[in-house]
Amino acid sequence: MKRRNWKAGQRGQRGQQGYTRHPGRRRYRGRPWRPSWNDGNGYGDAGPSSRISDDQASSCSSSASSAAPELPGFYYDPEKNRYFRLLPGHNNCNPLTREQLRDKEREKERARMLMEDAKPTKKAPRAGLNSSLLLRNRHLGLLPEMSFCRRVHEGRISAMRRHKLDHQSTDDFRTIVADSKCEQVFAVNDVSQGGCKYGCMSFSRSSHGGSLSVETCDNHYVTNCKVNSLCWASVSYPDSHVLLCLVGVADKPGYVTLLPASLFRNSDSNEPAVRCSFKISTAWCCAWCRHPQFDKLFSAGLSHKVILQQAVTGKKQTVDVGSDVLAQQFCVGVPLLFSGCRSGEIFSLDARELSGRKATVFWQESAITSLRVLRDENYLAAADMSGQIKLWDIRARKPVQEYRGHYNEHANLPIHVSEPEGLLLAVGQDCYTRCWSLRDGHLLRTIPSPHPAANDAIPSVVFSSTFGGRTGAPGLLMAVKKDLYYFPYNTDESGPQRV
Repeated sequence: MKRRNWKAGQRGQRGQQGYTRHPGRRRYRGRPWRPSWNDGNGYGDAGPSSRISDDQASSCSSSASSAAPELPGFYYDPEKNRYFRLLPGHNNCNPLTREQLRDKEREKERARMLMEDAKPTKKAPRAGLNSSLLLRNRHLGLLPEMSFCRRVHEGRISAMRRHKLDHQSTDDFRTIVADSKCEQVFAVNDVSQGGCKYGCMSFSRSSHGGSLSVETCDNHYVTNCKVNSLCWASVSYPDSHVLLCLVGVADKPGYVTLLPASLFRNSDSNEPAVRCSFKISTAWCCAWCRHPQFDKLFSAGLSHKVILQQAVTGKKQTVDVGSDVLAQQFCVGVPLLFSGCRSGEIFSLDARELSGRKATVFWQESAITSLRVLRDENYLAAADMSGQIKLWDIRARKPVQEYRGHYNEHANLPIHVSEPEGLLLAVGQDCYTRCWSLRDGHLLRTIPSPHPAANDAIPSVVFSSTFGGRTGAPGLLMAVKKDLYYFPYNTDESGPQRV
């Protein structure tokens, strides 16, 4: 073999093995091999700008089961095993945006949770909720009575199943609020032409513990104003009236009205009905005082001020504050009003003092959306627009418990407390209803909405220990879109059809 031909052969082999000759020097250096993404690997549709780094390429080639690398401006579909370009806005003919992809994943998760929720047996929210184990520990004296009752309620919460009530509604539900006995529920519906309508629904249950029946009043009130807030009021007797804050439209200013509940009953009532309207515009929230000495007093939260007014005499007191007041509630034992502001401030006002001085002040990180005073009025539950729910010790002015998992970004969403069962409930902006243990903040259950998540499809819920009156049983009532759903403790009841 000639020497010249041997060297040429070595040059050819080096070129095939990925060696290159450095210009200006008579030696060879190695060049790492880079894969081509157009060789049938499924990345050709991503376009010429779909090049990724060497580390990502090695991770893809080393293991097929590993997650696909994230490319700026592209979305990887695991089902089709390929990348798709993300368009920057919503003005294109066929846009594919990250918001749509997130909504698609959330809808898949909701469908999966609905399937799990329909199963007759569910996973216990925490260890030790087996009924036989709880009874044995109780008989042996290893479990105190209060702890036993609390664990039984937690087990019942995880076993509740959804039933659709026989209810016909032509308009979407906006909110529902139950009276103190949960015999009546005041419902506000959005009207398609604009405005809203409101009326009462009565719930009854047979003495044998049968199914829950619904009776809707025929005489709804329809208005072109929007209802900002409402609460039950005790004027003639407990829960005799409903207090509503209405938003003004066009040249009609907003106002606060006090309507008797007897107006919304199907049967004729001869009882005297007190009906009042107050010139209070742009009220964000309202609350009724149930203290015996101030039983005709109500409050309204406005922009940068709080109004305390007597419903009968009309005497009014205005207190200036530094922010919009979005949530209010009175204590029962003392005439103390707690208010939550857009700035995150929570303060109290004593109705016995005319000076308007704040008695207690503490803060949360975001705008306050709901306040609930517990039976032990030294504790207050507060929720804000950042999704935080905290239980405050008013005396120490510091939170003693936090309930994690709530989702809220900007909506004014309420929270519900049921102390006999030791529960705290809230509906998030993601349309999931979550139940926590009031004592230790443990998340007991997450209930998905029967309808796809949307800003106009956030469920409104009511939890009661005695739905349908004295013969009732604990359960959860959910109103979403045009439907009513009931989650009873007793999963064996007949009547409503489970859907």
